[in-house]
Amino acid sequence: MSTSDDPFDADRALARSPCACGLHRTAAEHAARTLRCEPVADVSEEKRYEGIVASAVMRAVFPQDIARRAFLKSVGAATALAALSQFFPLKTATDAFADAGPPEKKDLKVGFIPITCATPIVMAAPLGFYAKQGLNVEVVKTAGWAVIRDKTINKEYDAAHMLAPMPIAISLGLGANAIPFTVPAIENINGQGITLAMKHKDKRDPKDWKGMKFAIPFDYSMHNYLLRYYLAEHGLDPDTDVQLRSVPPPEMVANLRADNIDGFLAPDNICQRAIYDGVGFLHILSKEIWDGHPCCSFAASREFITTAPNSFAALTRAIVDATGYASRPENRKQIAEAIAPANYINAPVTVLEQVLTGTYADGLGGVKTDPKRVDFDPFPWQSFAVWMLTQMKRWGQIKGDVDYHAVAEQVYLATDTKKVMVEMGLAPPATSYKSFSVMGKTFDPAKPDDYLASFKIRKSS
Repeated sequence: MSTSDDPFDADRALARSPCACGLHRTAAEHAARTLRCEPVADVSEEKRYEGIVASAVMRAVFPQDIARRAFLKSVGAATALAALSQFFPLKTATDAFADAGPPEKKDLKVGFIPITCATPIVMAAPLGFYAKQGLNVEVVKTAGWAVIRDKTINKEYDAAHMLAPMPIAISLGLGANAIPFTVPAIENINGQGITLAMKHKDKRDPKDWKGMKFAIPFDYSMHNYLLRYYLAEHGLDPDTDVQLRSVPPPEMVANLRADNIDGFLAPDNICQRAIYDGVGFLHILSKEIWDGHPCCSFAASREFITTAPNSFAALTRAIVDATGYASRPENRKQIAEAIAPANYINAPVTVLEQVLTGTYADGLGGVKTDPKRVDFDPFPWQSFAVWMLTQMKRWGQIKGDVDYHAVAEQVYLATDTKKVMVEMGLAPPATSYKSFSVMGKTFDPAKPDDYLASFKIRKSS
């Protein structure tokens, strides 16, 4: 907790994302001072834990900061603390929080692909979210998804930015040996789009796309499943009517420019870069296919969780905290500047701002505004995993029967994430499953086989 973030100070607003160094009210203020601050030496671990717990409890009791401040002004800090302690065991909670112990490994490597889907993982380095948890994290830009998978499996990375279906595929042994992997946090929701080459600006009806070549980032990706879904709903068989090619996102614009592909479904910064370079236009946002869909995840192996549980917990807290910060629109321009440099996303700030703020050029002469073009919500809904499994079966990646819920609950750590969110004063969902709609078709996670059977276009078993 920042030393200035006192939950019993009636004259100060309670910071939502305090600075890692303890000198500033927010991570934004920390960044504005060029990140040159040093940790506060005279704040003990015990005091820091007391502050974190008290702050979390006060946020839970007083969701509206104005109510907390009014209460404190009426009764005073000492009375408020005594009253709170009477009904909530602050000392016990503080001891339990502290008992987690220091990270077994403070120097960590986390791999990422340079796309805006990795925003929380990347921004957590320059904006101090890892340092706030006592970690020294090197975020390592990586060339492609197979590389990031292999480096994480081989323990060159302690954890990684992965496409949301990848930990499921790794756990099931699809495309590699089966190794138990987990998703403690979703990185982003929405934030993708279908981009077409400028020569196709008159081909807005997907029924006219027969014979076209499309790039996707990876076979086990939401991009693959969403593009296949979109094509099939328009009567095209994605395995016979078009060509789908796996292309690393940073190479997609060059391939579009070289006429190697006709379009792609990719992260929004790749879509926006094609528009910025004048080689493509945005056909639709992915949220028009499924509003609220997951895309990427923060992933770690079960072995890492077992051998370094405190390091894993600290990493998860940092990611959840950073994701919450990224979810607030007022922080998006600052984040765009933080992640733009060459060692991170390596993109013009203008491109990243158009993605993160939702005010963007569409490549056809128009400017559109959609604040939810991309959003950030860390909760790993297990119904997301069940939906992905139905699509893996639909397109022949999984043969035979699958225990949807068992796999979802093994890989997507909703229960663990709920605990972290509560510790941090956030309000997690009451359940880990929910229904949602994809292109007008309702998905009920309790009936995955019925959903799968409803599709006319699918790969024959």
